[in-house]
Amino acid sequence: MPYSVKIMPNSSVSALRGPHVVALVYDGLCTFEFGVAYEIFGLPRPEMGDHWYRFSACGIESGPLRAAGGLLVQVDQGLELLEDADLIIVPGWRGIALPVPAPLVAALQAANSRGARVMSLCSGVAVLAAAGLLAGRKATTHWRYVDSIAARYPDVAVDADVLYVDEGAVLTAAGSAAAIDLCLHVVRRDFGPEAANSVARRLVVPPHREGGQAQYIETPVPREREGARLGPLLEWMRQRLDEEQPIRLLAMRAGMSVRTFQRRFEATTGMSPGEWLMTERLRLARDLLEKNAMISLDDVAVASGFGSLATMRHHFRARLAVSPSDYRKRFATVKRVGSALSPLR
Repeated sequence: MPYSVKIMPNSSVSALRGPHVVALVYDGLCTFEFGVAYEIFGLPRPEMGDHWYRFSACGIESGPLRAAGGLLVQVDQGLELLEDADLIIVPGWRGIALPVPAPLVAALQAANSRGARVMSLCSGVAVLAAAGLLAGRKATTHWRYVDSIAARYPDVAVDADVLYVDEGAVLTAAGSAAAIDLCLHVVRRDFGPEAANSVARRLVVPPHREGGQAQYIETPVPREREGARLGPLLEWMRQRLDEEQPIRLLAMRAGMSVRTFQRRFEATTGMSPGEWLMTERLRLARDLLEKNAMISLDDVAVASGFGSLATMRHHFRARLAVSPSDYRKRFATVKRVGSALSPLR
């Protein structure tokens, strides 16, 4: 006998004044992705004040509905809830090639047209694609579904090597755990890094993960011995990001030949030494831009190992599709009303 779960209207919605987040519930619900959406946007967070998100669940069809894990789910509200949504979350889909109901397609199109953001987690990309919301846009999904989505929707630029894609009004996440990355990104975008870091600490996860999902595709687990050997070197490298780190020096410190070092470094980290250094330098630059509004862009470039602002600007645009100055404007300030957070605008 399946367990029954009834999702009641969130009583915190009326008490809060922040963006209204609505997560879809459907027959075949992916419970992990739905749980991520609730954990980040729906969990009571009194420390965030009354401008925090309002969260609701919306049934796209009459229930009770089946969910992964042997649950039966009943939701009191339907598609009409999308008319008031600021952010709509599609937490997976029951089958990457299964049809999407026409009423849901129409409701998503109407919501997006009036300015609501729409976000998919993992296989939920199929719903956004079926609604035509990804046409001419970049998107991502779990690497297992990339070929299927690309074949069915050739007008969608599917990127298999990122954790998430933010196209402004439409956002997509890769595999299930990448749902956490995208949801934290939305918090960061709406309320700034301080709020995102606070939520991440509650989740016991990093507030931002570098790299893409390619590192998770058929990649052998590194041997524990190699991780132990390279661990101290990685920390040494992190402490000297503003210095030149030629590969011969790194190989010598690791006690390996250059060729062996390159092979074992990539097996351990999933990246070449140069790519790893670039990722860490970007992380440090972003941290400096977020936390120190007084430091000049030139000083950030030097402190993080880019050497010059022109070089840092090039890598920011290539990797993050934003300039360092625009990145600072977006993330360096958290507005507050009294003691409560307000969404950044």
